[in-house]
Amino acid sequence: MAHPLDPPSLDAYDFILPPERIAQYPARPRDHARLLHVSREGFHDHIVADLPRLLRPGDLLIVNDTRVIPARLEGRRGAARIGLTLDRELAPGEWVALARNARRLHPGDVVSCAGGLEALVLDRHPDGSVRLRFNKAGADFAAALREAGAIALPPYIRRPEGPTAEDAEDYQTVFAQREGAVAAPTAGLHFTPRLLAALEAAGVGRVAITLHVGAGTFLPLRNENLAEHRLHPERGEISESAAARINAAREAGGRLVAVGTTSLRLLETAADAEGRIHPFQGETSLFITPGHCFRSADLLFTNFHLPRSSLFMLVCAFSGTERMRAAYEHAIMRGYRFYSYGDASLLERA
Repeated sequence: MAHPLDPPSLDAYDFILPPERIAQYPARPRDHARLLHVSREGFHDHIVADLPRLLRPGDLLIVNDTRVIPARLEGRRGAARIGLTLDRELAPGEWVALARNARRLHPGDVVSCAGGLEALVLDRHPDGSVRLRFNKAGADFAAALREAGAIALPPYIRRPEGPTAEDAEDYQTVFAQREGAVAAPTAGLHFTPRLLAALEAAGVGRVAITLHVGAGTFLPLRNENLAEHRLHPERGEISESAAARINAAREAGGRLVAVGTTSLRLLETAADAEGRIHPFQGETSLFITPGHCFRSADLLFTNFHLPRSSLFMLVCAFSGTERMRAAYEHAIMRGYRFYSYGDASLLERA
């Protein structure tokens, strides 16, 4: 018998999205993307530039300052072409990667890429990932990756010829500082220097934490039994000074506004039972589904997510499944644009 707090089946998080609602390019300027405010009173249509008047003096934005690396590599093992997408770094020069044609790889094989970059296969896992040791590390690896790699755009952004120079800029947030993400924390793509100045003038604070988004974010959920699903781990860090600022804002009566599901997952990983945020450095694989008791953020600023995805489950957990299904129906009917380059929502916690 199912426990009352167990998440329902994957079908409960399905919805029909017309293909034309999937954004292929971001809004220009970025802060003129549309913004759906989902409150307890209903749905309110805005643009992202309206955010300063939707928040209050003393509120604190918590942003993710990870920087996207050119994580997609094309290489060869002998005559076989091998596609690699870096996932997360385990140690200097040692990475877990998702591999196309992984069945052709075995421990001891070497994949040769451009820029003199070579990867020794250490292990191959059933999920299609491999553990690699590169012949370069640190600054040398970063330089070789810039020459050999490409941005790993999500598969629903159609670029038959590969990512463009414009994508390399569009798929990076204004907060990006610390290299290590495979995918952008896309809620942050909407912010501009002009919007940040307006938020500061409105008395809204900002603090950065880091979660390096991995390649696993692109993978669909396939297990109908959600209790058995495990997310790929991702590396994160909340510094002592960031934790202190977050706790001080809450103690002063301000609301915590998580910018993106990545920031929210890291906050929930680092929060204790009373909601106090502790410094954190390590990996998180926290899978948030309805029934989760949130202890950190009061508001979530986020994009519109894929059906049957862990991120749609997260927003359902945060604001209520029926409310979010209705909000997404509203967004589809009103012509909002979905996914990484799409529009945004501001969600109040249920």
